Amino acid sequence: MPLLTMHSQQISWTPLLVLGYLFYLLLGAMVFQLLEKQAETHFRDQFQLEKLKFLQNYTCLDRQALEQFVQVLMEAWEKGVNPEGNSTNPSNWDFSNSFFFAGTVVTTIGYGNLSPSTVAGQIFCVFYALFGVPLNLAFLNQLGKALNAHLLTLERWVQKPGRAQVVQTLAVAIFLTTGTLLFLVFPPLVFSYVEGWSYGEGFYFTFITLSTIGFGDYVVGTNPNKHYIPVYRSLTAIWIVFGLAWLALVFNVGADLMERYLQLKWHKSDLSLAEGDTTKYQPVKTPRKEHTW
Repeated sequence: MPLLTMHSQQISWTPLLVLGYLFYLLLGAMVFQLLEKQAETHFRDQFQLEKLKFLQNYTCLDRQALEQFVQVLMEAWEKGVNPEGNSTNPSNWDFSNSFFFAGTVVTTIGYGNLSPSTVAGQIFCVFYALFGVPLNLAFLNQLGKALNAHLLTLERWVQKPGRAQVVQTLAVAIFLTTGTLLFLVFPPLVFSYVEGWSYGEGFYFTFITLSTIGFGDYVVGTNPNKHYIPVYRSLTAIWIVFGLAWLALVFNVGADLMERYLQLKWHKSDLSLAEGDTTKYQPVKTPRKEHTW
């Protein structure tokens, strides 16, 4: 009964998958806490110290007035207004920035540094995402199918007689390497040059964006001290769309490999159990005794 055996094996593996998933989350929580908590404490103490120095230098202010001013700054930042600079800062809602924001909505990135503040804008954003997210998924699905079709064409080409398995692996590796260069390696160089980030910060922004995590700690085109070309954020939005399709394909391949690995494990377990049962219940033949008369 192979189906029953496979079914029982899947049931036995499910708790292990759940435990492995929870362990991965717990491991991430422990590492992030170890790496970030001390730095957060340092920045918090430094901020409190700066507030005390500010009150000492400007005795006409009291702590309550300072806290109110800090609250105004926080509200301005939440509304998408950068407190740095002055009123001549470029608008967050010109066409280029609005196009970039629309892209972050339908791709579900949602940086969080900018959001609609009017009731009409919030209601429109809900319905825009309601239809835009499925449309974006359909678009990315078709784009992923096109990329996958190129992979299948490449695979069929290298599987012709006379071409070794090494050539096939090399061709797929070239395809993945090209995508990595176009979407993960070269863009951080551009962002580092335009935004003034380090390459590590640019690479961090690139992956966090294309994976739709979108923390919002790094966002392109938001520095009020820099002059950006009008189409900068629009071009970035187009890069995000194609990068999403490529990285989603990579994630799908990785998930498929994991599933195949687990299925292989289940299959081997089934074979070992079947062999064990055969050995256990196989009747033992006793040799016949020869009688001499």
